[in-house]
Amino acid sequence: MMKLCSLLLLGVWTVSAIPPKDELFKFIRVFRPMSEEMINFLNMPGPGATWKAGNNFPFIRNLDDKLLYAKRLCGTKLNNPNPLPVKNIEPLRDLPTNFDARTQWPNCPTVKEVRDQGDCGSCWAFGAVEAMSDRICIASNGKVNAEISAEDLLACCSSCGEGCQGGFPAEAWRYYEREGLVTGGLYNSSQGCQPYMIPACDHHVVGHLQPCPKEEAKTPKCSKKCEANYNVTYKDDKHYGKNSYSVDSVEKIMTEIMTNGPVEAAFTVYEDFLSYKSGVYQHRTGQELGGHAVKILGWGEDNGTPYWIVANSWNPDWGNQGFFNILRGKDECGIESQIVAGLPKLS
Repeated sequence: MMKLCSLLLLGVWTVSAIPPKDELFKFIRVFRPMSEEMINFLNMPGPGATWKAGNNFPFIRNLDDKLLYAKRLCGTKLNNPNPLPVKNIEPLRDLPTNFDARTQWPNCPTVKEVRDQGDCGSCWAFGAVEAMSDRICIASNGKVNAEISAEDLLACCSSCGEGCQGGFPAEAWRYYEREGLVTGGLYNSSQGCQPYMIPACDHHVVGHLQPCPKEEAKTPKCSKKCEANYNVTYKDDKHYGKNSYSVDSVEKIMTEIMTNGPVEAAFTVYEDFLSYKSGVYQHRTGQELGGHAVKILGWGEDNGTPYWIVANSWNPDWGNQGFFNILRGKDECGIESQIVAGLPKLS
C-alpha cells in the first residue's frame, strides 16, 4: 500500500496500459512544461538522462504563456499523405563514427549558419532552404554560394501548406524542383533577392535581440520581384532542384549526408525538448506539442550514445549555439522516418 501511494504521489498513468520499464519515466511523472520541477527532474539520473535541461524562456514569467508561445514555433505538418519517392541508395561500407558537414565542407558558409524563423511557424521552409543552400555549394565544389530564400518559399508556395501556420517539408522540395527559389538572407541583412521579412527575436533566452511578440507573425504576401537594390531580376535569380526524394533508413541517411550534404528532417516535439540545453536529447517526459522541421548535418557518439547533429532555426542563442544533438538509430520522436532532400540543378 505504501509503495502504491508513493507512485501516485509521483504522477499518474492510465490503467489500460502499463508502459515498458525503460519507458516508465515518460509516463509516471506529470509536470508543468518548462517548470523548475520539470527541469530538476530532467537533470536527475535515470533512463534517457543523456542531456541537460534549463530555463529557455526567462523573459516570459507565466508558464501557460511560455507553452502557447512555444507551440507556435512547431509549424511542420507531419505524415504527408503525398510523400516523396524513396531514393534507392546503396549504403556506404565502413561509415565513420563521426561526421560533421561543417568540417567536411569548410568552404560552404551556409553549412555553419543558424537561421531565425522569428515568431512564425515556418520551420518547414527553413529546414528546406538551409539544406538546399548547402547542397548547391557542395555540388558545385564551392564555386556557387547561394543562400536560398526562406521568404520566397514561405510566401509563394501555396501547395506547401499554410505559411506561418505550418507546412509540409516534402512540398517545399517539390516546389523547389517545379518553380525554383530565389536567394535571400536573414532578416535585415539586405542580402540576396528576397531576405526574410519577419523580424528575428529572442525565442528562448534574454539575448541581444528583442523578445518575440505575443501574437504570431502573419505569412508574408508573395512578391515576385527582388529588393530595389538587388541588380538581378526575380526570374534570373531562380535556383532549381533537379529532383526530390525521401530517405528511409539510418545507414542510407548517413550515406546521403556524406555524399550530397545535409538533409531536412521532421520530428515530433514534446514538452521536455523546449528545455534542452546540451547533450544527446531523447524524450523523457511531457506531452506532444506538434511537428518541427530541422536540418541534419552529421552524427557522432557521446559516451557510447549515438546522435545526429542538428541545426535548429531558433537563432544562435538557443541550445548549443543554435544546434542540438538527438538520439540516433532509434527513430527518436520520428526524426528518422521523415527525411527529405534533393539534388540541385546546376546551370
